[in-house]
Amino acid sequence: MTDGAATAHLFRPKLVTVLSEGAYDRAALRKDALAALTVAIVALPLSMAIAVASGVSPERGLYTSIVGGFLVSALGGSRFQIGGPAGAFIVLVAATSARFGLQGLLLTVLLSGLMLTAIGASRLGGLIRHIPHAVTVGFTCGIAVTISASQIRDLSGLRLPGAEPGPLIPKLLALGGAVSSLNPAALALGAGAAALIFAFRRFRPTWPGMLIAVAAASILAAILHLPAETIGSRFGGIPHTLASPHLPPLSAALILKVLPAAFSFTLLGGVESLLSAKVADGMTGRKHRSNMELVAQGLANIASALFGGISVTGTIARTATNIRAGARSPLSGIMHAGFLLIFMLVAAPLARFIPLSALAGVLVVVCWNMAEKAEFVRLLGNWRTAAVLLATFGLTLVKDLTFGIVAGCLVAAAFAAAKRAVPEEGD
Repeated sequence: MTDGAATAHLFRPKLVTVLSEGAYDRAALRKDALAALTVAIVALPLSMAIAVASGVSPERGLYTSIVGGFLVSALGGSRFQIGGPAGAFIVLVAATSARFGLQGLLLTVLLSGLMLTAIGASRLGGLIRHIPHAVTVGFTCGIAVTISASQIRDLSGLRLPGAEPGPLIPKLLALGGAVSSLNPAALALGAGAAALIFAFRRFRPTWPGMLIAVAAASILAAILHLPAETIGSRFGGIPHTLASPHLPPLSAALILKVLPAAFSFTLLGGVESLLSAKVADGMTGRKHRSNMELVAQGLANIASALFGGISVTGTIARTATNIRAGARSPLSGIMHAGFLLIFMLVAAPLARFIPLSALAGVLVVVCWNMAEKAEFVRLLGNWRTAAVLLATFGLTLVKDLTFGIVAGCLVAAAFAAAKRAVPEEGD
């Protein structure tokens, strides 16, 4: 079996390549089905948690995983990529939803999908790979801190007199001022769920720790009648079926307003997707098709917006889970979307009992794993990479993600230009 390097430039979905090889058999199908079920069990609570943290109802995270996940695997340039909502997008989605409403958010996702498709079709996917490593570590760690701060309210059951501020410092000040409203039951459920997930990862890493933790918190809250807010009390439950596809409202004025946000979605989506595909390559020894992958990500975002979902991207944790579970082809990602659809059709009424603090606990764990802590410390050892890292990290926290990425790239470019103009001794 080749590693795929010779065909990495092709506009051909990896699913077509796999099926045309003629080596896919019943044993491979069984392995793909088992991997798909494993990933779906992980994606079920995570998709809802990301949606809630993004300021939309939980079913929109499921729509994203089902519709977007299907297309990413069916059309993508990676054999193992799993698409769906990602924690990295929480801040962007929440800010866009708060500013432009749900319909404005859907239009932003749609425009982002068109941009990603155009970038891939123009064979510009390779350019995204040139973003400096220190920039990716900086914005990833910045996002992790920002998301963690956004979960304090639900994790602790705090009550704010008004809307929760978006910027980090005002948010922390507002949450600190509401500490007297802390709900011990909500905090116990959220912290307990996070601790249980960490315990499963340490002692039973093959078990679906997130699903077990959320289920345990839901059962405990229901049996003991704990005064903790749930999906049912805030959202009224989730639908039994997918929404009917429809275009969000289109107008030149609204398009111009959401265009900067769409650029941010596109930049982050391209980086996150290709980074995830690159991780999959490292785990399997294969080679993804970056331009085909971006086209698939773009089409998946367009479809997600039409079905009422949020941003779709390649997800590193779920992709790695897919590989470790023995996946052989993109059919595992397609079947993972099918399993999620079945779960939604069958178990939708049970979702109303899930405590929001338990979902916040899930995201606390996601943020802890997302932050590349050891790599952050290592990059501080060189003053150039430290400057790029801290510029990206700091501005992501105090300003926004796009500003942080652009600033980090500009600092890195300035250092590179200076080094070429005045080489150091030994260079």
